[in-house]
Amino acid sequence: MHLAHYLGLLHRAQTNLADAFRQVADAHADEPDIRHLCQRQAERCDAHAERLRPFADRYAEEAPAEPDRLHSELFGGTRTGGLGLLRDLQDLYLMAAECDITWTVVGQAARGVRDRDLIETVRECEGETAIQLKWLRTRMKQAAPQALVVAD
Repeated sequence: MHLAHYLGLLHRAQTNLADAFRQVADAHADEPDIRHLCQRQAERCDAHAERLRPFADRYAEEAPAEPDRLHSELFGGTRTGGLGLLRDLQDLYLMAAECDITWTVVGQAARGVRDRDLIETVRECEGETAIQLKWLRTRMKQAAPQALVVAD
């Protein structure tokens, strides 16, 4: 059973997204909403990662050796200025999208093994990830005119 691999991938993706949200919060603290909302999103990602722990333990014994390159690197660090903020938000969006589709895949597997607890965890966390994606998309729409049209 390879479910443990995807649980590990999702755990790592959530942890990396939390770290990236914190970096963006610190790098763009001069933006009124970024510091606070990115910190809140990081806490949400940490909670998601923590909620995966019992399932990773449950399915780890059945996992074969870790496949190569299961994890991807999407965030290379923060940038400065308005354009930097826009690019950082776009990176966060891509990372959150990776989490979103991985929640979907894990949810399908949870249905396959009839794990009601995992199904419920996926349902809740997938919904919160969708909210993160909506916030990031909205914030990018807000940042884009200033960053792309108005000269620095």
